[in-house]
Amino acid sequence: MKPVRVVGGGLAGSEAAWQIASAGLPVILTEMRPLTGTPAHKTDGLAELVCSNSFRSDDAENNAVGVLHQEMRLAGSLVMASADSHQLPAGSALAVDRDAFSAAVTQAIAAHPLITVERGEVNALPAPGESVIIATGPLTSDSLSAAIREASGEDQLAFFDAIAPIVHRDSVDMDTAWFQSRYDKPGPGGDTAAYLNCPLSRPQYEAFIDALLAAETADFRDWEKDTPYFEGCLPIEVMAARGRETLRYGPMKPVGLTNRHKPDEKPWAVVQLRQDNRQGSLFNMVGFQTKMKYGEQAKAFRLIPGLQNAEFARLGGIHRNTFLRSPKILDASLRMKAAPHIRFAGQITGCEGYVESAAVGLMAGRFAVAEARGAEPALPPETSAHGALLAHITGRSLLDPDADFQPMNVNFGLFPEIETPQADAEGRKIKGKERGFARKRILARRALADFAAWIERNGLKEVA
Repeated sequence: MKPVRVVGGGLAGSEAAWQIASAGLPVILTEMRPLTGTPAHKTDGLAELVCSNSFRSDDAENNAVGVLHQEMRLAGSLVMASADSHQLPAGSALAVDRDAFSAAVTQAIAAHPLITVERGEVNALPAPGESVIIATGPLTSDSLSAAIREASGEDQLAFFDAIAPIVHRDSVDMDTAWFQSRYDKPGPGGDTAAYLNCPLSRPQYEAFIDALLAAETADFRDWEKDTPYFEGCLPIEVMAARGRETLRYGPMKPVGLTNRHKPDEKPWAVVQLRQDNRQGSLFNMVGFQTKMKYGEQAKAFRLIPGLQNAEFARLGGIHRNTFLRSPKILDASLRMKAAPHIRFAGQITGCEGYVESAAVGLMAGRFAVAEARGAEPALPPETSAHGALLAHITGRSLLDPDADFQPMNVNFGLFPEIETPQADAEGRKIKGKERGFARKRILARRALADFAAWIERNGLKEVA
């Protein structure tokens, strides 16, 4: 059988190659390092961790990342097996010895009889007739990026992220916030209350501006420093520095809005949040892209009335990056619509995080196996962490797949909603945070059960 080619030896590419070979199909894994380096990598090892050594929470009962960990273990993930073998003390998180982890993945890949590792840069997309998975990450080379642009018909890949924070809807204080669109203007669906609005008085606005101006910001990396800001998506702290009234006449303008709780009091400024997914469980802070450090963001944004107890599915950021507008370019099984023999995997698809990248590689590998065997790829259920992540990447869970697509970590806000119990097993009413914890546990258990059933239906035979 003709081998599947995987381009990129990061977490996604290594996991994709492992899944394919474990199903009994030959793989050629191409990695450009050490012949061609990147600004971030230091070694020639596969699955090198270039930033943190943490895979984040390993709690499969209360955290979506932990659920994704456990699903990957059920699917025979090489990345998770290597991480588990080289973990370090980190409380409820899964942290690893980065060098030992990379060495373990590299050794396993090199020792597999069906995987051939080639070193060298891929400058063009392979022609039809070859099954290919591109997993080159956010530092995809300029030549390959140009080839992807040409094949996809896109003018450019997204080289400059403008990311606004995303808030879990159930953490917004609705005794303060209210739903309304400016001037009650109806949207395409006829809804005149599409935004969540958080009002600020003049003293609250001034305190918020002070917090923005005092906040510590993250530095651009060397290869990002020449990337200009776009005037249409300036960091909020940059706008604040241009004048204390700038935000009040920009994304925080209070016009066309009436506070439902205090109709006689006109807000000095208003923060608007827009629904971010079909489920209505996530809302993004409109115009709040930022380079503030994460701790500074959470501290500043919780000064906003209504968001004092906000839980963030994602904090904001602006950085140079390479990722696809996947809902437009990819189909449901990660194939390029314009060139279906090519799949994409990992961070280039628009996921964030080590584990998410590896999980997308796992799915791409399994989809390629099904296709090589003449079967239609079976998608993981959207109730699972894998399925929820895939639905975000391919646009099936987005409110407007044609709008600007932004990368995302896995979180419970991506999962299809479930009815939260009102009482415990003994009939006592569940209130406040405990209700949120109960919801997460139910989502987690449903995800693992549904994913396990998917694995059983579509499991791959392990190679001895």
